[in-house]
Amino acid sequence: MNDLNIDFDIIIVGAGPAGFACSYQLRNQNLKIAIIDHATFPRDKICGDALSADVVNQFYRMDQSLGEKFERFAQKIYSHGVRFVAPNHSFLDINYQNPNHGNAAGYISKRIDFDHFLFQQIENQPNIEIFQGEKVMDIKSESYGIELKTDQRQLTAKMIIGADGAHSIVNRKLGNIKVEKDHYCAGIRQYYEGVTGFHANHHIELHFYKELLPGYFWIFPLPNGQANVGLGMLSSEVSKRKLDLKKALNDLIQSKPDLKERFKNANSLEKPQGFGLPIGSKKRPLSGERFLLLGDAASLIDPFTGEGIGNALRSGRIASEYIIKAFENQNFTADLLREYDKMIYHKMWNELRISRRIQMLLRYPKLFDFVVNKANSNSSVRTLLTSMLDNVDLKKELLKPRFYVKLLFGERI
Repeated sequence: MNDLNIDFDIIIVGAGPAGFACSYQLRNQNLKIAIIDHATFPRDKICGDALSADVVNQFYRMDQSLGEKFERFAQKIYSHGVRFVAPNHSFLDINYQNPNHGNAAGYISKRIDFDHFLFQQIENQPNIEIFQGEKVMDIKSESYGIELKTDQRQLTAKMIIGADGAHSIVNRKLGNIKVEKDHYCAGIRQYYEGVTGFHANHHIELHFYKELLPGYFWIFPLPNGQANVGLGMLSSEVSKRKLDLKKALNDLIQSKPDLKERFKNANSLEKPQGFGLPIGSKKRPLSGERFLLLGDAASLIDPFTGEGIGNALRSGRIASEYIIKAFENQNFTADLLREYDKMIYHKMWNELRISRRIQMLLRYPKLFDFVVNKANSNSSVRTLLTSMLDNVDLKKELLKPRFYVKLLFGERI
């Protein structure tokens, strides 16, 4: 086979945020792109549904009009902060700082709606052909290009992009990221209606109950009076404790007095849905001969918050730059594409590393209680923690013993 038989320049597997961002950035390039997704849009994606300020900022970095379209997108509610509930049940409300773009620092939107919004931005692009409802069965890398087989057709391309989530077949066939329970979280989600007690500014809630540490229980408000409820925990802890996450979710709602009151008139809208989170707590190879891995397929989920959409969009945007470079040079070697790995970790590793270490601090519930209590009684501590949400350098302070010594003795911080 030779180049005359190549169907596409690029095949992108996965039409979620990472695949969207990559293809959107390549929409004006002279490149023929195929996108393959096993689902048909609109489709659900099990997730917490929270969208950080970075999501909005990535849209504006990609295209001003894209950011403006998202601001007009109706199927979302704003969120101006986060409530941290400590193991001793005291809580701390922190307001997000104003973002660089947009009307709110964060939003919450069901993934069935949000991902469909993204899909609509690429479905009619002239250089993009989308194959929905097709399962990828096999992928081979040959000297001339990539061969991909779905349950309906065979395609060839010069490059392939793995944007196909936690169980990426692109990674499985071509990459080298293995599932490691210490670097993987198990999660469960259930939609409800009628949950009460939300903050007036739609704060997302993270409840750090002792029995879940170093994981947490969450409640996120949604449009139309609904709520996204769930919990996430390191897979190694789930295995060690032999936990049934569905049972754990129900037990928490039924046994914790604060939750029991808020859920007394609530109705579940679905059975609990399980999912996996490959967290970015370890550097991995993200590329190779003729391929790149993006988003969840590249294990770029924040270890502490579990947020992955912002990093998925960012990885797709960055990947497009290296794809353009590869085609300009007609060079698809692992050596050239490894520059993508370097850039991703240059942009993301510092925050991922710090988030991992903060995640490990959650093994000490009394420390969490102490910080929350101090923040509630000391406005300067509360201001510092607010700034830490967006400032990686300030976040490092949480890892230093002297930070807690200062808190203990009431010193100025």
